[in-house]
Amino acid sequence: MSERTEPLLHLALRVEQDIFLVRQRGREVAAAVGLEHQDQVRIATALSEVARELLRGVDGADVTFAVDRDATSGRTRLHVDLSPVRPLPGGRYEPQSGAVARLVDSLQVITVEGDTVVRMSRRVPDHAEELTPERAGKLRDELAERAPGSALDELAAQNAQLIAALDEVRSQRDELAVLNSELAETNRGVMALYNQLTEELEETNRGVVALYAELDEKSAQLRAASESKSRFLANVSHELRAPVTAIIGLGRLLADSASDPLTGEQARQVGLIRSSAGDLLALVNELLDLAKAESGRIEPDWSEVDLRAVFGQLRGTLRALATRPEVELVVEEPPAPATVRSDEVLLAQVLRNLLHNGLKFTERGEVRLRAERRDEAWLLSVTDTGVGIPPELHERIFEEFYQVPGTTRVGGTGLGLPYARRLVTLLGGTLELTSEPGRGSTFTVILPVGGV
Repeated sequence: MSERTEPLLHLALRVEQDIFLVRQRGREVAAAVGLEHQDQVRIATALSEVARELLRGVDGADVTFAVDRDATSGRTRLHVDLSPVRPLPGGRYEPQSGAVARLVDSLQVITVEGDTVVRMSRRVPDHAEELTPERAGKLRDELAERAPGSALDELAAQNAQLIAALDEVRSQRDELAVLNSELAETNRGVMALYNQLTEELEETNRGVVALYAELDEKSAQLRAASESKSRFLANVSHELRAPVTAIIGLGRLLADSASDPLTGEQARQVGLIRSSAGDLLALVNELLDLAKAESGRIEPDWSEVDLRAVFGQLRGTLRALATRPEVELVVEEPPAPATVRSDEVLLAQVLRNLLHNGLKFTERGEVRLRAERRDEAWLLSVTDTGVGIPPELHERIFEEFYQVPGTTRVGGTGLGLPYARRLVTLLGGTLELTSEPGRGSTFTVILPVGGV
């Protein structure tokens, strides 16, 4: 059930000039109620496409902008109703471009007070300012007083939006190129696939509607590419490991005291070779672990796990990593009875990953591991006093190869957190993040006591 407010704005669509006006005012209303910039462009573009088709097909429509709030979910939506001046053929409306419907949350033909209406809607973000009756009245007055721009102004605005969208695509293309460069030595097949996707991106963008539709399609292709990458890495694991392992072995052999003595410079270069090969092997192992998790090849070995034993092992093995005197590693003793049905190896791997991550990004203070029993679940949390993570990046850090930018950024692949979340999901739990800049971060693994 929805709570409908008084409409914010009414417009008449009768001539071609009105299409520009409808698009302009649509973007203004979307901005006024709190939609983000990208969604403002999406709904304005969809509105102009539908308006053009209704003008050509049924001589125009009356356009109404309104906001309603779902009383059950508490979500607010912006609705745009287009009431045709003549009946729709067959009482139905099918947009000529299938991409239009993907620009909004819903696009449908409904009946409102006996009239047939084409309605499109877009959800207002939860963080937007609440649209109280007083604020709605103020916005209604501001929109009524605001003078519409000319068609030339609107075309200029559309061009600016298209340029911004092209810049975004170009930026994404550049990021993909960097990723392909990093994987060149270990995964030429994946690099070629991403290059192909980059070339395909350059051939899209034939207008605002086509641009955003193509971006949606590329997201699906990237997911398919990720699956192909996982299958590829899983099938060639021996081929990837063997040359790196050989380099490490040969480096160890050269540095062995039983071999011919090396000069100081030679010893330094051999050390660099061994260090680089070790980093490369760690990258290969992380890629292979992630590929196995994505392909479903990891099967948990379920048993009753004693959290005290797991915490004790982590306390001993990770203490050596806390090399900064300003950072203290604290592993609290879990409250008894400290047992959970899980896979001990996979669970320890998840916690080790989170602790290692905390130690890397904490310059002073502490990294603390603690366990709490709550109802029928265990909450295993890793808290650090590092730089923290902005709210808008809380989901991005779980994307493959993504790392939070900043002055404290350290080496890594950006695969640890995505792999940890997949393992937690495999164990029947969830991995949650609480963090804000300057106040550190807390990663919490929530596991059912009895397992899956």
